[in-house]
Amino acid sequence: MSVRRVLLVCLGNICRSPLAEAVARKRLAEAGLDVAVASCGTGGWHASEGADTRMIAAARAAGYDLSIHRARQLRERDFADYDLLLAMDSDNLRGLRKLAATQEEAERAALFLEWTGAAPPVEFPDPWYGDAAGFSAAVKLAERGVAGLVERLRDTNR
Repeated sequence: MSVRRVLLVCLGNICRSPLAEAVARKRLAEAGLDVAVASCGTGGWHASEGADTRMIAAARAAGYDLSIHRARQLRERDFADYDLLLAMDSDNLRGLRKLAATQEEAERAALFLEWTGAAPPVEFPDPWYGDAAGFSAAVKLAERGVAGLVERLRDTNR
């Protein structure tokens, strides 16, 4: 299966998935891979809001810009628009699969760290409840996951 469009999914789309999106955009471009990347949340509480300010700061310190990000909620149409939907944790994976209209759609949803070969951990911890160190750790984990994403997409899209 060729993968040209990837959707990264977390709960509110203000921490993990926009971070992974920013890292992936930068690393995929550097690798010369023509893969579109976006993010969303399974919940709609933060729709149209920017990323969490703590995540913006941690990302900026590592060279990633989240300033233009605006959160949005997962839509049924996302299964038609994206080849691969990667959830940050098992709760969000369940939410993805629940929204899938077919078994084929459900099979295109997976855990981000597991699919990219970056696990353990299998689940990407949500830094929202923690301190600045948790947000910095999230950046490192996103970079590790995206490195695996780039390698796997390079192999998949040959």
